[in-house]
Amino acid sequence: MDPGLCRDDGLVSLLQSVPTAGSEMRDPPRLAINGANGRMGQALQDLLHGDPRFQLVAAIGASSEWDDVPKLDVVVDFSSPAGFDAALAHCVAQRTALVSGTTGLGNSQRRALAEAARVVPVLHAANFSLGIAVLTRALRDAAAALPDWDLEILEAHHARKVDAPSGTALALGRAAAKARGQDFDEVAVLWREGQVGARPGGAIGFSAIRAGDIVGEHTAMLATYGERLELSHRATDRTIFARGALIAAAWMVGKPAGTYSLDDVLMPGRSLPAGDRAL
Repeated sequence: MDPGLCRDDGLVSLLQSVPTAGSEMRDPPRLAINGANGRMGQALQDLLHGDPRFQLVAAIGASSEWDDVPKLDVVVDFSSPAGFDAALAHCVAQRTALVSGTTGLGNSQRRALAEAARVVPVLHAANFSLGIAVLTRALRDAAAALPDWDLEILEAHHARKVDAPSGTALALGRAAAKARGQDFDEVAVLWREGQVGARPGGAIGFSAIRAGDIVGEHTAMLATYGERLELSHRATDRTIFARGALIAAAWMVGKPAGTYSLDDVLMPGRSLPAGDRAL
């Protein structure tokens, strides 16, 4: 990728400094995109043109296309839950690293991902924005430091998005609940309607907006009597997610089996222990 495409000097530095296990190899790591026909798949392909870090060898648009894929070093998956299943199965069978941003996964798929991490390196994130990764860190700290404050997570996306709340909003909520020692499923309030009564203590509420062409906006609001803290991130260009995924993919090549996070990529050695990571 041409660093000139990135306006943020900090991101340019990160692109230049992220180590890759394949950097000593004569040939660039061999990469496949799963979900190549989608918005993110197209963005990834656009960025990969002229990117010396990778050799794009397969662009998968349907699960049946995995049969003819050659040997790979890493798969980048932005597909559907069904497409994710096929990519995960291929990675396990071929011992290939997986970087996935597919949202809407069920509990059984999360368990399958954790099981796959026994034999291959996996990194799943609801959002590959570097800013969201930092926002998640900040929210964990704030939620733990202010355990009695009300927490609401607001998100806005384009009118064509089919799931709500967004995967990123849910991931933020899970991170906050873990920081507070809560069971997310017990405290999450995913929707409200009618006479819902007073807000229960310890709840984590969610609100979703679908309108126009909004790329993605997320705000974590912590409030108590007399003051309010808001942590926000706004995405205006979809390619930020593709850039983040490729940074993660370069870092993942050659890693041992295990579950990784964007924390590992951005700040190696300072991320949460494996047992504390929420897939």
